[in-house]
Amino acid sequence: MASETLLGFDFGTTSIGVAVGQQLTGTARALTAIKAQDGIPNWNLIEKLLKEWQPNYVVVGLPLNMDGTEQPLTDRARKFANRLHGRFGVRVEMQDERLSTVEARADLFERGGFRALQKGQVDSQSAVIILEDWFDTH
Repeated sequence: MASETLLGFDFGTTSIGVAVGQQLTGTARALTAIKAQDGIPNWNLIEKLLKEWQPNYVVVGLPLNMDGTEQPLTDRARKFANRLHGRFGVRVEMQDERLSTVEARADLFERGGFRALQKGQVDSQSAVIILEDWFDTH
């Protein structure tokens, strides 16, 4: 099986975490967090990442309430995923991201204490967890 490259996005209204992963190894690593204004990212930065990494597809975290119901951000994350597909023609999958931020904070804190808990690092680490969860379920 050829190794596929995937980009993972943790959508947020002020920051969108990005990670890259390899399906062959089932691992991902944090890349960056892109600032967003009310959920709208700098599309040029996203295009640059897509050109640089040439992903086979992208995975966008789907924010749900703990009971699995949708929340206001769920719809916005779907819109973001649809725009990624519409603008760049890339295949997009959604992945349940419940607890990814909590897990990302715990991972980062374990490695670097409070200093490691900067918003951008948490968001990009959340994107890593979203991608690795996707690998685990596919």
